[in-house]
Amino acid sequence: MFDPKKRRQHMREPILETEPASIRRIRKSQNNKLTAMLQVRNERGRYLEEVLHNLSDFVDEIVIVDDASTDGTPDICRSYPKVVRLEVLEQPLFAQEWRLRNVLWQAAVSTSPDWLLSVDADELYGTQAKQAMRELINQEHADWVAFRFYDMWGGRTHYREDELWKLHQRHTASLVRYIPEYPYFYPQQNHHVPRLPLSCMVLPGINTELKVQHLGWAGSLEDRVRKYLRYKRIDPDGQWGSLEHYESILDPEPRLVPWKEEQ
Repeated sequence: MFDPKKRRQHMREPILETEPASIRRIRKSQNNKLTAMLQVRNERGRYLEEVLHNLSDFVDEIVIVDDASTDGTPDICRSYPKVVRLEVLEQPLFAQEWRLRNVLWQAAVSTSPDWLLSVDADELYGTQAKQAMRELINQEHADWVAFRFYDMWGGRTHYREDELWKLHQRHTASLVRYIPEYPYFYPQQNHHVPRLPLSCMVLPGINTELKVQHLGWAGSLEDRVRKYLRYKRIDPDGQWGSLEHYESILDPEPRLVPWKEEQ
């Protein structure tokens, strides 16, 4: 279980800023509704079912936007009782990721959430993160929470760590309090769009040491090559990301570190 006495091991105290009373009134320390939001596309046979099962353990509701899947992915989503809204797009927006993020955000906030957890269809929250979630949202001093994300590589026993692959060495904000009428916006990028609106980050937040597994690179070499080709097709000039990073996907001998969930 998450031990509040060990809070300093998991969290950095937020920097509080002066803010309007209207925002302060929205914060509450109990009975907060936690809503997960996902954008999905052709996830059958990958990690979606495991992710939805994982989320169902600790969130109250799930909102999903399906980006014009052709493999029956919406049927998987409908089979989970906590999925309260599923929006299926007729035309894909994958090549305009900022528009897709906006559609998902609007769908999620329409369900009147207190907190939103932005999850990709290949991410699993660890046991300690799940156990800590209610404490993280039932407080009045912080409006976003960041976690440590690990790029699992070629399976689930190791994650990648080298000069170009060090996501876990920084914090990634994925949990945010929803404040009605606050100005939320995403940058107009076609690729590598932040999972939360940029304007969230001017509010006070918490960095934790709680872990999330990213399984996007955990599959076969063929899977990684397909992702590499997709990245190069969407962003051939490196406008949205690093070309060096894209090329490193094909590294035949990456540096891998054994995975341990415990802190």
